[in-house]
Amino acid sequence: MASIHAKLALLPDGWASDVRIGFKGRDIETVDAGIEAGPDDERHDVLLPAMSNLHSHAFQRGMAGLAETRGPTEDNFWSWRTVMYKFALSMNPDQMQAIAAQLYVEMLEAGFSRVGEFHYLHHDRDGRPYADIAEMAVRIVAAAEETGIGLTLLPVFYAHSNFGGLSPTDGQRRFVCNLDSFGRLLDGARHAASRLPGAATGIAPHSLRAVAPEELAALTKLSGEGPIHIHAAEQVKEVEDCISALHRRPVEWLLENAGVDGRWCLIHATHMTQEEARGLARSGAVAGLCPVTEANLGDGFFEAETYLANDGAFGVGSDSNVLIGIRDELRQLEYAQRLARRARNIVAVPGGSTGRRLFDGAIAGGAQALGGRSGLVAGAPADMMTLDRSAVPYVGADQILDHFIFANGIRVGSVWAGGRKLVDGGRHLRREEIAARFRRVMAELVTH
Repeated sequence: MASIHAKLALLPDGWASDVRIGFKGRDIETVDAGIEAGPDDERHDVLLPAMSNLHSHAFQRGMAGLAETRGPTEDNFWSWRTVMYKFALSMNPDQMQAIAAQLYVEMLEAGFSRVGEFHYLHHDRDGRPYADIAEMAVRIVAAAEETGIGLTLLPVFYAHSNFGGLSPTDGQRRFVCNLDSFGRLLDGARHAASRLPGAATGIAPHSLRAVAPEELAALTKLSGEGPIHIHAAEQVKEVEDCISALHRRPVEWLLENAGVDGRWCLIHATHMTQEEARGLARSGAVAGLCPVTEANLGDGFFEAETYLANDGAFGVGSDSNVLIGIRDELRQLEYAQRLARRARNIVAVPGGSTGRRLFDGAIAGGAQALGGRSGLVAGAPADMMTLDRSAVPYVGADQILDHFIFANGIRVGSVWAGGRKLVDGGRHLRREEIAARFRRVMAELVTH
């Protein structure tokens, strides 16, 4: 059994001093507080549970920073999507695996130990399936295996360009399946993921605009007991189109018709009424928030105050992967609320730490959304991270997470995923070789 001793550790019931964590294989076996470090313990200052990144489109990491030039008219989500489609159409399996591996290195270095890969880049560049219909899912699994990150693979069903069953556009040709072909793809994805220790597979109907109601009903039957993730109410136009087609707002329609429960994660849920926010919270589902991407795309503000007041579960994801960071996502979540309401410390409970509320909520909700457990507790995966506060040794336990999220003095040190130490001194153990391949691939993509 390996063991870590921390001067401070964040346990489920709060900060504790002199904590020894014993772990064997992938899981934590023992947690003891108030105990002296032993001769064989690996010693650290601050130990936290690592976090789940509940929403990622790995291939989009390749276009980070490449869509920030203004077009001839006003830019918005839909003009960005056109750029994204062009990039998606250019990538072969080797290139996507290289980009995904680089992304997963960056996630681990940020303190994410598991990723929910909302995977919809399925087919060859001409739109025809590969000989192995799950070829691109196999590459996602390979990238996770290379880097060591935990994986919840979420194959995406995408059939239409908009509400009313409209035919997909040519730019969507790599994404599109019918129910029969998606069933085969899902089987292949499950088989690939089954070879990766600790991996899980769920299902991802892309959105109500891309999935007809009868298709959504069929898909939920395919999901088994796994997670179900869906984009919902990210954009005002999406809400307006949904009202025109289904006579309900997206979140409202899902709550009334889809049997939304604790297996579900509604990604973004940006444009909700207060009643929808209360209903989503009561459902037990997770709101999958991607604050950096939502800001980058100009999506809008999540109804956090009402949702959290009703004990709604939430987690964070990096979505378009324009920037990777736990602190960045959590800070942006709080700052968006401050700007919307012209107030401070919106997410915190009265008298409580904003950083702690953000971190605890995202740890619990992220694990739920990806079908796992979280926390420094016996039986949970040994997914852990250390913080280096040597630059600010005066910061005490009650302010550590506030400082980590909102200031600059505290950094991620080491990260374990499934009991394997993958990041040391803030750097992934395979960073150099994976980054070198990524640079070669990006040079190919941006010059063609």
